[in-house]
Amino acid sequence: MVVNGAVAEGFEPVREAFVRNFEVLGDRGAAVAVYRDGRRVVDLWGGSRDVTGGAPWERGTAQVVRSATKGVAAAVLLLLWQRGELDLDAPVGAYWPEYKAAGKERTLVRDLLAHRAGVPVLDRPLTPAEAADPERGAAAVAAQAPVWEPGTDHGYHAQTYGWLTGELVRRVTGRAIGVWIADEIAGPAGADLWLGLPAERAARVGRVGQVEAPAQPGTLRTRPKRAVADAYADPASLTRRAFAAITPAPDENDPAYRAAALPASNGIATADGLARFYASLIGEPEGGTRLFTPETAEAARTERSAGPDRVLVVGTRFGLGYMLHGAASPLLSPASFGHPGRGGALGFADPDSGIAFGYVTNGFRSSVTADARAQALVRAVRDVLLQHG
Repeated sequence: MVVNGAVAEGFEPVREAFVRNFEVLGDRGAAVAVYRDGRRVVDLWGGSRDVTGGAPWERGTAQVVRSATKGVAAAVLLLLWQRGELDLDAPVGAYWPEYKAAGKERTLVRDLLAHRAGVPVLDRPLTPAEAADPERGAAAVAAQAPVWEPGTDHGYHAQTYGWLTGELVRRVTGRAIGVWIADEIAGPAGADLWLGLPAERAARVGRVGQVEAPAQPGTLRTRPKRAVADAYADPASLTRRAFAAITPAPDENDPAYRAAALPASNGIATADGLARFYASLIGEPEGGTRLFTPETAEAARTERSAGPDRVLVVGTRFGLGYMLHGAASPLLSPASFGHPGRGGALGFADPDSGIAFGYVTNGFRSSVTADARAQALVRAVRDVLLQHG
């Protein structure tokens, strides 16, 4: 397997794990980047840019990162709070009056970020075309009655998180969230990431698709727990309904879908862009700007939700918009905060070690919060830190 790029001295185990992802775990095309204290120490890529093969992955190849987008969207709200433009303890309706309908009057801004808003589903799912219209998505979620009292429990808002955060940003700033990210996050951080892919960047993005994990000789195929499997199989469950808030599932290779801005699911990034973004939340990446103050980073990673997730069924932990280290979504350490993308991508920051991590792939698996390929790379980074400090 030909792997391109470089690693800093001591980080060779990450390269070995990356090669193994192709040779044993069946990666088709992928990249990983790691920063430590703002300096890039891992920058690797390999395979093909399209999941079906063809042209090779190049430096700067980008991919759809699905729910890893949520971490970028969360940063917008936290930066607005950091600047004094948004009160996390204010009712959402103070900025978005239409949201006060159907028993959501007491929903706080922090409830949206911590997946406590109680609206992970839509009674009438939106088509892909409707979902791409931010006004339609915002109107649908504003009219939706909560399935639990907002603020009292948590459950992953797989799709609705995008319309909740996107509309709140528009109401506060007057700008579309994708424009805000380009101007205030991606530009200052020097990160190649987009929400609403510009036409001039389309040629850099590979084609993604669903792939099966290869069977491992001498091992048993891992099966989800019965309760989890049943939840995904039941069309009436909150699990199925949350992920089906856009029905039918959109074509993630459609240029129109990629040009839309869905803050829950259709961000596009390079591995380096994702890692640089997280590096900018805990420090100053080389050639970029620090975005979060230490106080904002601490707020992001302070636990706000924990325990059985009413949508994902397993136990999850959330800060303000970020998944936290735990059994369902292992990150580098208990200090880490970030977000996976269903079936592949992962980005996170670890303030204690100064590590920022980004992994993107074109082959999506059935995993939701902990992809085996990303986890192999995280373990390699952890091993490096244990050995070399």
